[in-house]
Amino acid sequence: MFNSKPIGLFDSGIGGTSIWSAIHDLMPNEDTIYLADSKNAPYGLKSKDEIIALSIKNTEFLLRQNAKIIVVACNTATTNAIKELRAKYDVPFIGIEPAIKPAALHSKTQKIGILATKGTLSSELFNKTVELYHDTNIIEQIGYGLVELIEGGKLHSAEMTQLLQSYVDPMIEQGIDYLVLGCSHYPYLIPQLKKILPSHIQIIDSGEAVAKQTLHVLKEKAGLNNPEHKGKTEFYSNLNPEILSDILKNKHSVAYLDF
Repeated sequence: MFNSKPIGLFDSGIGGTSIWSAIHDLMPNEDTIYLADSKNAPYGLKSKDEIIALSIKNTEFLLRQNAKIIVVACNTATTNAIKELRAKYDVPFIGIEPAIKPAALHSKTQKIGILATKGTLSSELFNKTVELYHDTNIIEQIGYGLVELIEGGKLHSAEMTQLLQSYVDPMIEQGIDYLVLGCSHYPYLIPQLKKILPSHIQIIDSGEAVAKQTLHVLKEKAGLNNPEHKGKTEFYSNLNPEILSDILKNKHSVAYLDF
């Protein structure tokens, strides 16, 4: 039996569209609803209680749109709030965490870098994950200012290049061979990072893995849409919809949500 209800996604802003894109590419027949809570970005500098409250608010909006599954397309919201969301609601939740495992398993230098928000790096869930790979030197760097620049439409600014350089240079000097991106906004920085990083350093983000996990859970629990259906997407932003539209290359309309 097919389930035509949409997949719901939320993020602290536009960054989770990198996750949406991976899901849409894998399951083009699924309808999706994306909520960008840009008014409250970045989540990474907020308290755990604030992040939980915002995540509940976002979840309830998506449930009102009849979402059959909710993708928390934000590392900070996942690491700080997904446990509470799963306890509170019956709908399945998919989280997004920094992809430390593949980097740690494949690193030849046993040194990997992770660029993430303060909220992710200080979370209990992240630190439990790090403890599993005590043989690997994990060099952490908070990406202060990166989300704000992306949300402000300054993805390709000189300020962005300078910030990235200052964050990854110490990692390069310490001999990393993998850089893990621990924020759903950061995949949009990959073209710039490739110009800065030596060619042997591989960049890992979580998009493809999250999409595969979403497909798996839909099959197991929530149900898939008719494979012949052409999926449609609704995008919502509560601040500057044109910035979200721009990151989507103006291929999709974005509705303003007073939220």
